[in-house]
Amino acid sequence: MEIKELGHLVLYVRNLERSAAFYRDVLGWPQVFPDPADPEGLLGFPAAGFSSGRTHHELLLIEVGEDAAELPRGRRVGLYHFGLKVGDSDDELRAALERISQAGVRIAGASDHTVTHSLYIYDPDGNEIELYVDMPGVDWRNNPALIAAPIRPLRL
Repeated sequence: MEIKELGHLVLYVRNLERSAAFYRDVLGWPQVFPDPADPEGLLGFPAAGFSSGRTHHELLLIEVGEDAAELPRGRRVGLYHFGLKVGDSDDELRAALERISQAGVRIAGASDHTVTHSLYIYDPDGNEIELYVDMPGVDWRNNPALIAAPIRPLRL
C-alpha cells in the first residue's frame, strides 16, 4: 500500500451553522453540501462539506451539540492543528491576516518555517488551524533538511 495524498479531514463541531459560516465566509472555503436550506439533506444528520475543488470534499463538519466536551489544553494525544495553504507569497498571507483580523478570529501566533510562512488561528470550537504560504525558491525536495529548519518568529 502507498498513501497518495491526504484526502479529507472530519471535525466534530458544537454548532454547525456557526462553524460552517467560519470556514465558508471567513476562510473562504467553498461549501459543497448541504444546501443551506436543508442541513440534514444528504447525510441524514447535521453536517457540512467543503472543497477547494481538488477532490469531492476536503473538510467535513459534523454537529455534536453545544454540550460537547471541551478540547483538553496542553500536551495530549490527538489533533494538534491542520494546515490550509492560502497562497505562495507573504502578500497573500497578509491579506489572510487582514481578513481574519476583521472577522475577530483568535490568532495563536505566526512562524517562519523556511519552507512556509504560517499564521496559527483557532476556529469557533478551539481547533487550531495553520494558514500558510509556500515560500518561493525554497527547494526542499533537493534539500529535505530545510523542512526541519529552526522555527523563527514571523512579522507580517
